[in-house]
Amino acid sequence: MMLGKPIKIVGFGKYLPQEVLSADLEQKYGLPLGWSEKYSGVQSRHHITFETIGYMGAQAIERALEKCQMKLENIDLLISASAGFDYPLPSQSSIIKSELKDGMSVNIPALDVDSSCLSFVSAFEIASSLLDGKKYKNIIIVSSEIASTGLNPSNWETLTLFGDGAVAAILQFDSDSDSAYIKGNMKTYSEGVYDSTFKGGGMKLFFKDNPYDPELHSFAMNGRKLLRLAKNKLPEFIDNFFEDLPISMEETDAIIPHQASKLGVSILSSLYHVKENQVLGNLSTYGNCIAASIPLVFHDAVESGAIKRGDICFIVGTAAGFSIGGLLLKF
Repeated sequence: MMLGKPIKIVGFGKYLPQEVLSADLEQKYGLPLGWSEKYSGVQSRHHITFETIGYMGAQAIERALEKCQMKLENIDLLISASAGFDYPLPSQSSIIKSELKDGMSVNIPALDVDSSCLSFVSAFEIASSLLDGKKYKNIIIVSSEIASTGLNPSNWETLTLFGDGAVAAILQFDSDSDSAYIKGNMKTYSEGVYDSTFKGGGMKLFFKDNPYDPELHSFAMNGRKLLRLAKNKLPEFIDNFFEDLPISMEETDAIIPHQASKLGVSILSSLYHVKENQVLGNLSTYGNCIAASIPLVFHDAVESGAIKRGDICFIVGTAAGFSIGGLLLKF
């Protein structure tokens, strides 16, 4: 029997900007027709037109609250779990809160969690530790990401891979629920710290001293090295994660991996004897949405019925830094 803390996801909400088909992207930037799907595994993704990270995050939260028939005043904490931000200051969570319908009148605390693509996973573990049914009864986690504006058109791999979007999840401490947070873990392997970078704009390469340069001010990654690192470290991480649990990864009902890349998503299926349709994904229709990727898969799986109440779900992913993180939940 697996013991866990009675944490229940009571609702999701998502926001997606305009859809961009791969054929249109390829035509716009002069790529061979079909390149995106063949090499990145992406048929379509969503890119902003007018939206900001704050706007999308607020829209996702409003939709989650509406689905749960809750008001902002019922929430005890708002966590923005994203790699991106609208401004270096103020905090992204405070911006998202200010754009909510009742954000100016309801003064709940708001904080940021950034562990790149694993931000939702990290925020979930933090929220689960805080939820106690007293001070913290309901916590919103929102992952809102804009990747499209930080891509270098000359780098076809990243240009075709990434998309924009936002997802919010409302977590609740419910002692009467069968839902549970069972375990979380994260490890950072610093030999890969500079294999995913966005170097320009920070304090080390400050904008006043470093004018705009597509190479400096765009996302860049060493895809082959990251893939080798993930293949090397992931089995040990997963084996250690499940070593004190009465269940293996293969025995879970659903596996939700980060939608890192076409090859990255296939790692679990190549290393483990997973069941058909056990590993869930949406890379082909959304692309890699950074921290929003994992909750987007989760949201859509719940909406479609692929994940049902009582299912044991294993969430696992990688992030810049280089980190691997995982969560085991009973939905």
